[in-house]
Amino acid sequence: MAARKVKLLGAWVSPFALRSRIALNLKSVEHEFLEENLGSKSDLLLKSNPVYKKVPVLLHGDRPVCESLIIVEYIDETWTSGPSILPSDPYDRATARFWAYYIDDKFCPSLVGISKAEGPEAKAEAIEQAKTGLELLEKAFKDCSKGGAFFNGDQIGYLDIAFGCCIGWIRATESMHEIKLFDEEKTPGLVGWIERFCAHKAVKDVMHETEKLIEFAKTLLSKPPPTH
Repeated sequence: MAARKVKLLGAWVSPFALRSRIALNLKSVEHEFLEENLGSKSDLLLKSNPVYKKVPVLLHGDRPVCESLIIVEYIDETWTSGPSILPSDPYDRATARFWAYYIDDKFCPSLVGISKAEGPEAKAEAIEQAKTGLELLEKAFKDCSKGGAFFNGDQIGYLDIAFGCCIGWIRATESMHEIKLFDEEKTPGLVGWIERFCAHKAVKDVMHETEKLIEFAKTLLSKPPPTH
């Protein structure tokens, strides 16, 4: 099964598609990245993910796998010759999944909320929520890493990938709103982790460039809102 041709439907701006790209790189899986125009979704995307109609979608031969964290787990279980992505210990694995869910359910919305906030009070509240989330993730890093360089210990793993995909957009948000979310005093572990994560060979060539994200965000914000 692992010998089937691999394609990834994604968008360069998507942090969730980035998860799949990093996982594939980590396992040294040869694949083709197919860029989707999210304003005019391809027939292949609509056919491969008819329920949510969104990226990423991993195509392993003619079999589609949808949802970023599910894709990461599928990659880990399918290509077993590479480094393990999920922790081997059941408790550590459950903990990693918990924090990955927290990132998608709580942290990512708080980050988006900074740009969507209307008025200074709402913006300040959104910033505080994002900072609180990072402080919680700082504690998670200390607990999960067990003194290692990454959430997964001595090598990149599931939670590193789940959170690492947000780095580019966190940096872009900091720059666009002239704020500082990562703090050397309150989140020193994460500050060091970011540098190590972005320098990793599986990450450095696909990590989002902050300036390109800012340019994309400004273009998006300049468009008039839909009328219906």
